[in-house]
Amino acid sequence: MATIVQAIAFGGPENLTTAEVEPAAPGPGEVRVEVRAAGVNPIDLKVYGGAMGADPANLPMRLGFEAAGVITEIGPGVDQNVGDEVIAFRISGAYASEVVVPATAVVPKPASLGWAEAGGLMLTGATAVHLLTATAVGDGDTVLVHGGSGGVGLMAIQLAALRGARVIATASPRRHAALESLGAEPVTYGDGLLERLQAMAPEGIDVALDLIGTDEALETSLALVADRDRIATIANFGSAPTAGVKVLGGGPGADPGTEVRANARPELARLAGEGTLLVQVGATYPLTEVAEAHRLLAAGRADGKVVLLP
Repeated sequence: MATIVQAIAFGGPENLTTAEVEPAAPGPGEVRVEVRAAGVNPIDLKVYGGAMGADPANLPMRLGFEAAGVITEIGPGVDQNVGDEVIAFRISGAYASEVVVPATAVVPKPASLGWAEAGGLMLTGATAVHLLTATAVGDGDTVLVHGGSGGVGLMAIQLAALRGARVIATASPRRHAALESLGAEPVTYGDGLLERLQAMAPEGIDVALDLIGTDEALETSLALVADRDRIATIANFGSAPTAGVKVLGGGPGADPGTEVRANARPELARLAGEGTLLVQVGATYPLTEVAEAHRLLAAGRADGKVVLLP
């Protein structure tokens, strides 16, 4: 039997439970993966929290969009082999001990990359690549990252630096040292942010990435970046569209960047396998403690990626 996590009602983590189900057999073009790690992301909380709709017909609802594991069975027409270690993204129902996914959703896991790091790499990494691609970040740019200590922020900092950009990132003071270690110049958000940023970058900011969706993030971005095509958000689906900035991700009217994100997977795996791109794992939990994992993430207390280890 396979263990899965499901939401039995819309709302908070108290509605998450585990269940035992008969493992499915892979069909044509599919593989079955024994999950060793599954990444936990804010979008997971929003899905069963009702932010994306609350149709009772969708319950019980399985969760999770990314995982890493070992292929245990292959369907017809599949090039992979049983025993291959893979990273799967974007998939459905990743919070499980086993999952059947399209073979096109998996890429090889570098042998040097730990399971927890592999399970938490792709969603935040691909989102960061989408942001940097949409705003054309390149060598010599000065990039402002609002929410640098979050999962996407940690990836965006590193990937922007690899492109030759100077990165300034907002965070609480206790997280400044961690951002500096990744190559960012940290700045504290809150009152006086605009003035602090102007002092740090008197020559101006080329690109702003809003990962938190606050009014402060949008207003400072608009004040500092001349070209609104080089401002992007993955969190402000209210006022950002009317301001003329790019809205990316899974919100209403946003550009999902499906092709960009899918194409980013091999390079993200390569960089992480080389140790050039670090996945900072803040906490791990077994599937049976998924509610605690979600409470930690919702409270903003995770210093790094939260990962489930079936």
